[in-house]
Amino acid sequence: MTEWWAGVQQKFVAAFITGERWKLYFKGLGTTMEIAVFAAVLGIVLGTALALMKLSRSRSGGKTAATVIADIYIDIIRGTPSVLQLLIMWFIIMKNCTNGVLVASLSFGINSGAYVAEIIRAGILAVDPGQTEAGRSMGLSKWQTMRYIVLPQAFKNSLPPIVNEFITLIKETAIVGYVSLADLTRVANQVSSRTYEAFMPLIGAAVIYFVVIKILTILLGKLERRLRRSDNR
Repeated sequence: MTEWWAGVQQKFVAAFITGERWKLYFKGLGTTMEIAVFAAVLGIVLGTALALMKLSRSRSGGKTAATVIADIYIDIIRGTPSVLQLLIMWFIIMKNCTNGVLVASLSFGINSGAYVAEIIRAGILAVDPGQTEAGRSMGLSKWQTMRYIVLPQAFKNSLPPIVNEFITLIKETAIVGYVSLADLTRVANQVSSRTYEAFMPLIGAAVIYFVVIKILTILLGKLERRLRRSDNR
């Protein structure tokens, strides 16, 4: 038992302490969070625009060109793997760009936008139609009613699933190692190759992911309870 524990300590020191390797993990986590945050912001902006495009209707009640474009976009993005989209963005669309974080953020943001679009669309549809009628009766235009009355309520309805999408983004960024970005997962692999031992570096990265996701999940739970209390008032 003593020898086993000594071996575990030795592996821990080699994976995290020697050469101050713990700094590499936190630097990798910083890259992971940077990509996830930028992608989430882009995804919300793009997803909101796509949701409005998808809900647009012509005077006759049929689909508009914007609706068709949004449908095609969402189908293509949701129907292809995110890792393939990342590789296409890196090697084809932005092959001359040297900023890997920018390329990854755009790729994941474009991917996230397709999913956020459905979240926002559901949030808009969940708003009582009477709210729109009230806005129009006050003399607001269709766009003003959507901007000042419907969208704020839709975002409130959509906030918990949007936060869940952000949590998903954090985990999905683990594939950026395919384009040589030193995120948390890639750092763990690099340390494994240096120490010739995979268990401690990979478990360490898994623990860091778990702690970050757990903190966000707890915050999400508090947010949902707060929203429920405000709805009951």
